[in-house]
Amino acid sequence: MSPKELMYIEDALSHEQFLAAQCQQAAQSLQNPQLRQYVTELANKHHQLFKQLYQLV
Repeated sequence: MSPKELMYIEDALSHEQFLAAQCQQAAQSLQNPQLRQYVTELANKHHQLFKQLYQLV
């Protein structure tokens, strides 16, 4: 893997980690159970994407 490709993956990892954390934080503050569930699912998807990207490194 080239240094540039590694840099792109590291950048994507950072973004996925940030998005997962933001979704988790938002879900905790939501009162609507359906919306909270949806945002929690988004957080889980971002966490899964993070794990998939991490395996590439």
